[in-house]
Formats: sequence, C-alpha cells, structure tokens
Amino acid sequence: MRARLDTSHLAPLTRAVVERVVHSAADLGYAADLVMDEDCLVKAHAALHAGAPVVTDVEMVAAGITRRETVCRLRDAESGPGLTRSAHAIRLAYEEVGPGALWVIGNAPTALEELLTLDTAPALVIGLPVGFVGAVESKQALRESGLPAVSNVSEKGGSAVASAALNALLYHPLTEENQ
Repeated sequence: MRARLDTSHLAPLTRAVVERVVHSAADLGYAADLVMDEDCLVKAHAALHAGAPVVTDVEMVAAGITRRETVCRLRDAESGPGLTRSAHAIRLAYEEVGPGALWVIGNAPTALEELLTLDTAPALVIGLPVGFVGAVESKQALRESGLPAVSNVSEKGGSAVASAALNALLYHPLTEENQ
C-alpha cells in the first residue's frame, strides 16, 4: 500500500487511521476522502487507552473491533413512529455508557443522526455510515456539529472501515506525544 500511497506527511494518528481504513477497503480514495483532526485523535487515543467505553451501531462493527469489548444495543432496540431501531439502539447505549465514550458508526445514518441529537460529550465519533440515502448528509452534520470526529465526505463507509479506524487507535502505541 505504501508503494502506492505516500502518507509520510501525515501526523502519526491521522496516518494510522488513513492507512488502516485504506487497507481495510483496498481503496486509495479514502486518503483524500477522510476528515479528521490530529488533536482530537490524540485525546481520543488517550481516552480509549484509559478505558473509555466503545459503542457501535451494529454487531458487524463490533465484530471488527479487536482487543476491546464494545457496547451494541441493536438487539434490544425497537423501531417506533419516527424512530428507527438503529436510532433507538443509540439511545439505549447512551443510557448505559453515559458521556465520554467512543462511538463507532459504520452502518446506519439514522444512528449517527440520533447520536447528534443527544448530549453525549463523546471522546470521539467515528461516523462512517455507508449508503446513498442519508449517509453523506449525516456525516456532514457530524462535521458541522463540532464534535471530535472521524468522517468522510462521500457515500463510502461501512462496518469494515469504521472498525478499522477504531483499531488504528487501539493498536497505535502510547507515546509521550500522544498521551
């Protein structure tokens, strides 16, 4: 991958996230599509390694996250008028974990939209839902929210890339620079 994509100019955690996402999707286009801030990643990395909870929107994202237990409440969620199962699962997860969690959303734009309505005070939101309906808009809303985030500007996304972004932070070593 590095023979085809030069990431040497990127800050350490940004580089780690870009490389894992590109590798997980075999899509070099992510290098120009991803949006993140190194300072936010440094703080999220510290929170993650200090034991902050990790919440996912679907079990497939949870399955891709290694070396860490996650919270996914989709199985317990129910849809209702104006509320998708994915949105309800986010509400249930927030009731369980409270503020300061890392949220990893790779499937449902409605999960990301619901997260933005709650006062979650997240350590980080990895908002990479995939699709042609609502995905771009939900990711744009995330970027406009001012929350610490990893997102992208296109329809691309999905469980594999969302979990890869979190795994990049999990596997990146703690150093004095990023503590």
